[in-house]
Amino acid sequence: MNDLRATLRAASDRLRRSGIPSADADAHQLLEHAWGRSGEQVRRAVLMGEELPDDVGDRFDVLVDERARRVPLQHLTGRAHFRHLELEVGPGVFVPRPETELIVDLGLAHVPQGGTLVDLCTGAAPIPLAVKQERPDLRVHAVELTEHAFAWATRNAQRLGLDIDLANAPAQEAFPQLTGAVDVVLSNPPYIPDAMVPVDPEVRDHDPAEALYGGSADGLRIPLEVAARAFELLRPGGVLIMEHAETQGDSLPAALARAGWVDTRDEPDLTGRPRFAVAFRPR
Repeated sequence: MNDLRATLRAASDRLRRSGIPSADADAHQLLEHAWGRSGEQVRRAVLMGEELPDDVGDRFDVLVDERARRVPLQHLTGRAHFRHLELEVGPGVFVPRPETELIVDLGLAHVPQGGTLVDLCTGAAPIPLAVKQERPDLRVHAVELTEHAFAWATRNAQRLGLDIDLANAPAQEAFPQLTGAVDVVLSNPPYIPDAMVPVDPEVRDHDPAEALYGGSADGLRIPLEVAARAFELLRPGGVLIMEHAETQGDSLPAALARAGWVDTRDEPDLTGRPRFAVAFRPR
C-alpha cells in the first residue's frame, strides 16, 4: 500500500519539474483514471487518509511517467471535456481546446429555430456535438478530412447518441446538397503559419500536422479555402464564424472582406485574445 497524499505530492512535483503548469490537476486526473474513481471520490480518499492499493499505484506511476514525457493528458485518459460533453480522443485527432468553446455560443446566437448549421474541419466533432446537445432542434452537419479523426468523431456521436450528419471528405468540397441552404457555418481549421512550430510538446509532437498548419507562410491558405466553401454553402445573410491564431485577428477578417464577405469583424475569446473571425454572406 502507498500513502495517498505522499504519492500525489510526488507525482505533482515530478510533473511540475517536467514543465507542466497544470501539474496538480493533471496528477489528480491521472489518479482518477488509474483508480477508476471520480474526482470527488479521490478528494474524499485524500481527506480520509486512505492508502493507495499497490496495483493502482503501479498504474498511476506509468501514467505519470508518460505525462512527464509530455504525452497529452487526454491521450492518457482517453477523454477530453468540451462544454457539457466528455469526448473520446487519442492519437490521430486534434485535442479540443477550452478556448474553442465560445464558438458554439457565437454560432447559436445566429441560427434560427429548426435551422441548419455546418461545421467544417470537425476533428473529434466537439463543436457539432455540443451544438446538437444544446439545440436539438437544429439540423447539424460536420465534415472531417482524415480517416483517423473521422473515426473518433463517429465514435463520439454514437456514444453520446447525438444525431448529426458526419462526412469524411475535404472541407473545400463538403455537402454539395446544402449549397445555398445553410444558416451558420462554424470552423476551427488548421491555421498555424507553416514555419511557426508550436512550442508545447503536447501540440508539436502529438496533434496531427494536418490539423495544425494552414498551408502557407501566413497560415491563411486553408482557412480561406474553407471560407470559400462556406460562402457557397450559406444562404444570403448567413454567417461564418472561424477560429484563428492570435496573430490573425486583423489579417483574416481583412482577407474575408476582400473575398466578398460583408460586416466582417473579430471576436475575442474568454481571455480577451483575438480568436474568431465573423463574416456574413451578402444578402
